[in-house]
Amino acid sequence: MLLVLTTVPNPEEAEELANGIVREKLAACVQILPKMTSIYIWEGEVQHESEHLLLIKTIESRFKELEEFIQANHSYQTPEIAAFATDGVSRDYLKWITDYVSPT
Repeated sequence: MLLVLTTVPNPEEAEELANGIVREKLAACVQILPKMTSIYIWEGEVQHESEHLLLIKTIESRFKELEEFIQANHSYQTPEIAAFATDGVSRDYLKWITDYVSPT
């Protein structure tokens, strides 16, 4: 399983992006975390912005398509797309994710 992170500027974009990801079977689950403050460097300036974090549960074989979907449907010029392989996940949970996102 991969846990993929991305951030968006508002709850509306978070829901729209999450719905599209699940509808396209690029992930079995997307969790939207509440507003947080992100402090980052952009174009040489320190930025302080409110964002929402999406936790996206998928499998490695779908990452490239997921990455392309996020880039095509995200409002940011350079969206965060960070994937982390999970070392431990229950067999039943992994099966649920794999069964949903595996192409048929």
